[in-house]
Amino acid sequence: MDRLAEGLAPEHGRLLAATLDEGLAGWLLVRREQHRLEAHCGVVNHVQTQVHLRRRGVGAALLRHVADVAREEMGLERLKLSVRAGLGLEDFYRAAGWCEVGRWPGALRLAPGDDRDEILMGLAL
Repeated sequence: MDRLAEGLAPEHGRLLAATLDEGLAGWLLVRREQHRLEAHCGVVNHVQTQVHLRRRGVGAALLRHVADVAREEMGLERLKLSVRAGLGLEDFYRAAGWCEVGRWPGALRLAPGDDRDEILMGLAL
C-alpha cells in the first residue's frame, strides 16, 4: 500500500477507503490516464473489501463514491477497469452501472491449465 500511495496526487490519483465501526472495510485506487489522448479517463484498480464484510454494500458504496470523486474532483468523464472472468465480478460491476466493453480471452493464467478471460469494463460519468 505504501508503494501505491507514493504515486498519488489529488489531480492524478486517489486512494479511497471505506470504514465501518471505525475499522477499514474496503478500499480502491483511481488514477487518471497519463497519455494526453486519454486524460479524460481514469482507471480503477484494487477494489477490495474485508472478506467478512462482503455482501454488505461496502464495495457498491466505494463504486458510487469513486464515480463522484472522479467526476467532481478530478474532472474525469469515463472510468475503466478490468476483472477476472470466472468469479461473477462482472455481474457485481454491471449492477453498479458499469458495462462490459471487451474481453481478452485467456489473458490471465492463474495456474497451468487455468486461463481466464480478462473482462474490460467501462463507466461513463
